[in-house]
Amino acid sequence: MQLDFEWCYRAVDSRDSRFDGWFYTAVTSTGIYCRSSCPARTPLRRNVRFYPSAAAAQSGGFRACRRCRPDTVPGSPEWDTRADVAARAMRLIADGVVDRDGVPGLARRLGYTERHLHRMLTAEVGAGPLALARAQRAQAARVLIETTGLGLAEIAFAAGFGSVRQFNDTVRQVYGVAPSALRRGSARSTGAAGLAGAAGPAGETIALRLAYRPPLHAAALLGFLGTRAVPGVEARDGDTYRRALRLPHGPATVALVPADGQIRARLQLSDVRDLAPAVARCRRLLDLDADPVAVDAALAADPALAPGVADDPGVRVPRAVDGFEIAVRAVVGQQVSVAGARTVLARMITQPPDESEPLVPFPGPEEVLELPETAFAMPGRRRQTIRELAGAVAGGTLDLDPGADRTEVAARLRQIKGIGDWTADYIALRALGEPDAFLPTDLGVRRGAAALGLPDDPATLATHADKHWAPWRSYALIRLWRYA
Repeated sequence: MQLDFEWCYRAVDSRDSRFDGWFYTAVTSTGIYCRSSCPARTPLRRNVRFYPSAAAAQSGGFRACRRCRPDTVPGSPEWDTRADVAARAMRLIADGVVDRDGVPGLARRLGYTERHLHRMLTAEVGAGPLALARAQRAQAARVLIETTGLGLAEIAFAAGFGSVRQFNDTVRQVYGVAPSALRRGSARSTGAAGLAGAAGPAGETIALRLAYRPPLHAAALLGFLGTRAVPGVEARDGDTYRRALRLPHGPATVALVPADGQIRARLQLSDVRDLAPAVARCRRLLDLDADPVAVDAALAADPALAPGVADDPGVRVPRAVDGFEIAVRAVVGQQVSVAGARTVLARMITQPPDESEPLVPFPGPEEVLELPETAFAMPGRRRQTIRELAGAVAGGTLDLDPGADRTEVAARLRQIKGIGDWTADYIALRALGEPDAFLPTDLGVRRGAAALGLPDDPATLATHADKHWAPWRSYALIRLWRYA
C-alpha cells in the first residue's frame, strides 16, 4: 500500500478520526506510533513516519501510544472488501489462523508458498504474517490483562504466545511497559479503551467496546438481525442482540449493544484462546470496519437514493459469524417468507438438556449431515441441496470462511443442484463480505425499487445498479430491502 505523506499528514494535523485504521503515525523523536486522530500535539514533519499497519510500525521499532490506544481503532476497510490474496490473508489472520495452524497453515489455505505470501503481505501492509499475528496477540493479551482475573502466565498462552518470556518481551515492546504494569493501570481505572470485565461461572466473561467509523445506523442492523433471528441461536431484546458462536476451541455467546459511538460486546467464552476470532467475527457480523462516508457518498450521487441516504446515513451490510450457517439460511429462504424460513431453521436446532444457556450455535456441517429427516421441514429437493452443501463443506471441497476465494466459491456453489444465482449471490453478500453483490430478481429488492420510482424489471434494475451503485451494490440492496 502506497501512503501519500501530505495526504496522511493533513489527516493527522486535523485529527480526522475517519482515517483511524487506514494508516498509523510513528514519531521518531518519541518512538511512539498513534492513530490519525490522536489528541497529542501534531509532530513535526521531519519526525513523522507513516505505516499501513500497526504491525509495520511495531517492526519499525515503535511502541503503541498509551493515550490514543491505536490498537483499538477499526480495521482498514480495504481488508474487509477486497478479494485479493493479501486481503484474504488479513481476514484469516484476524480470525486466528496463524495462531492455530502457523504460517504454513495460512499459506496452504491461500494456495501460496510461505515465502511468496510473506513478500505479498510485506509489500501491502509493511509486515509479514508472523508480525501481523504477533501484533494481534499483543492486543488480545492487553484485553485479557485489563478485563479478566486470569494469571499472567495463563494469559500468555491464551493470547497465543509460545512462552511467557515471548509474552513479556512482546508486551514490553508494543506497549512500553511490563504486563504487570498494564494490570496495575487497569486496576486504577477502566482505561482509555473503556474495558471492563469479570470472570463468569461457565468460563471467562469479557466486556469490551468495538470501535467503528461513524455514522452507524444501529436500528437498521438490529432490525435486520432481529427479524431473521433463529430461535435457540440468536435473539433480540430491545437494543441488545445476543447470539451463540461456534469458535475454534468451543462454543460461546455474545451480547452486542450499540452505545455512545461504539458497540458494547459482552463475550462468554468457554476458552479464552477464542478471544481474537470471537471479536473478528462480531466485527464482521456488524460490518464495523466499513467506511460509511465513502459508501454513502457514492450512493447519494444517484438522485433516487440521495434522500434516503441523507435521512438514514451509515446503513451497513449485516454479515455473518459462520459462512456455512448463512449458506443454509440462503437455501432454506428460497421462495419462502422470512418468518417461514425462521420456523424451518428452528426445527434444525437441537437444544441441550442443560437449559442454563438458552442459546446454542447453529449446527455445523457434520451435525447437519447427522440430523434426522424430521428436522428438515422443507421439500425433498431443498433438503438434498442442504445435505450436499454440508457434505462439500465437511469434505473440504467448499470453503465458506472469510479468507475464501470469492470467485472459486461462487463457481463451486453453482455446481450444487438447487443453488442458483440468487442463492450464490446472497451467500457472497453475507458470508463472504462481497460489497458489490446484487439480487435483481429478489421480490423485496424489486418492491424497494418500485417504492423509489425505479423500474422493477430485473434486467433494467440490474443495469441501473451497475451504472449508479457499483462498487457498493450490496449497500444499495440493503437500502432497497428497507424501503420494501
